Amino acid sequence: MKHCLVVDDSSVIRKVARRILEDLEFTISEAEDGQQALDICREKMPDAVLLDWNMPVMDGLEFLKTLRGLDKGDDPKVVFCTTENDVAHIARAIRAGANEYIMKPFDREIVEAKFQEVGLI
Repeated sequence: MKHCLVVDDSSVIRKVARRILEDLEFTISEAEDGQQALDICREKMPDAVLLDWNMPVMDGLEFLKTLRGLDKGDDPKVVFCTTENDVAHIARAIRAGANEYIMKPFDREIVEAKFQEVGLI
């Protein structure tokens, strides 16, 4: 089973994402900010990260830049999942190493399609 780390400061978003991804046969870890997510990645690198942009402690962009600098940090497929929808934000995310980008609110069809596009399912 593939492992996905869901990083979002909203417990509701984490719960929705968990249900969708478990239905897609992923095991799930959760973090409510980028620092917690990095700690999890240092213990065991996930196959995928579903990542929010705006969070306390460490935001998604800072997390992503730090992740990509870790040993095996290029391995996970990172899908940004955020309300930030302007082209500049999307471009920054892709330049920082994001593999895909989805907008909130999301549903199973969107998550499944994006995870298929990056080769996770």
